[in-house]
Amino acid sequence: MIIIKEALTKKEIKDFVLFSFDLFKGNTNWIPPLVSEEMETFDKTKNPSLLKAECHLFLAYKDNKIVGKLAAIINWDEVNLLGKQKVRFGWFDAIDDIEVTKALLAKVEELGKKHGLTQMEGPIGFSNLDKVGALTEGFNEKGNMITWYSKPYYQEHFKQLGLSVEKEYQESVFSFFDVNPEPFLRASKMIQDRYKLKTLNFTSTSEIMPYVDQMFELFNETYAKLQSFVAVSQEQIDYIKKKHISFINPEYIKFIMDENDKMIAFTIVMPNFADALQKANGKLFPFGWWHLLKAKKNSKEVVFYLIGVLPEYQNKGITAVIFEEYYKVFKAKNITTCIRTPELEENHAMHNLWKNFNSRINKRRCTFSKNI
Repeated sequence: MIIIKEALTKKEIKDFVLFSFDLFKGNTNWIPPLVSEEMETFDKTKNPSLLKAECHLFLAYKDNKIVGKLAAIINWDEVNLLGKQKVRFGWFDAIDDIEVTKALLAKVEELGKKHGLTQMEGPIGFSNLDKVGALTEGFNEKGNMITWYSKPYYQEHFKQLGLSVEKEYQESVFSFFDVNPEPFLRASKMIQDRYKLKTLNFTSTSEIMPYVDQMFELFNETYAKLQSFVAVSQEQIDYIKKKHISFINPEYIKFIMDENDKMIAFTIVMPNFADALQKANGKLFPFGWWHLLKAKKNSKEVVFYLIGVLPEYQNKGITAVIFEEYYKVFKAKNITTCIRTPELEENHAMHNLWKNFNSRINKRRCTFSKNI
């Protein structure tokens, strides 16, 4: 018999987080989150995403043992501003028992019906800055801190329970050694001269902070036309400033400005913390922080986390300008591998930015939905 309970106490929420550690124990491709950070994600007093979202954490028990979990979520901005009558689910993990998945998804459907919503979709987070999608290809590829890893049977469970593919994403990787710099170095100078552009480079976090609000205004404008895009709120921006910007190497953040000092493009790249997070195994102390600090300084792999280019500049070769700056940094740091995080299959403008970099698609993932 499967029993579903809502995780409400601090211990239950910690159990919710730790279940994934048990499920993926020994899996060398799963990247564990930091337990304290994951718990803060579900704390209404700390995560501003929860100001605009309702979230219920559910645990599935069988024979008094946790066998599955998910978060049932309503993003009220999505419902009220975009008019999408949707309940989301995320942070899904479960053993290979379709009855467990069925019981968990029933709680999502129940929450949706309670509020008169007509569709459920997942795995998906609170907002567009959260992890998204169940892995459908690339199970033998190592994950990263930006994505959820999945068991191959997740997609089969969803399909058997009447969910169908809603959105498709691709991830890719390219070798820095395969990059021929000559074309984009030539193009970069020409494009900067033609459009009177300049690149801002940084050596400290304090230099970046005055531009963060403008960066997210550009982010909101870049992705506004994609389905189900909910703009990043000022509260979320303030939280990111406080919590995350200082964690990113300042030399890995690039802004491109026009002649009037208006930002027309930005990129955030991060060191690949995957190996460090595996060594930390969910804990900052006693040594987790050291592994992360070491990766920040020495990782030879980088993850392209966020990129935004104003629509009117998306077909004008701006990638050449961006990558000229990164080429200098990556070469100095002896970077070997560049990793692109999930991009919607429909986002052709984004794919075109990378068409000359010999990328290999190494993973695909989907969200799944059904009418309720």
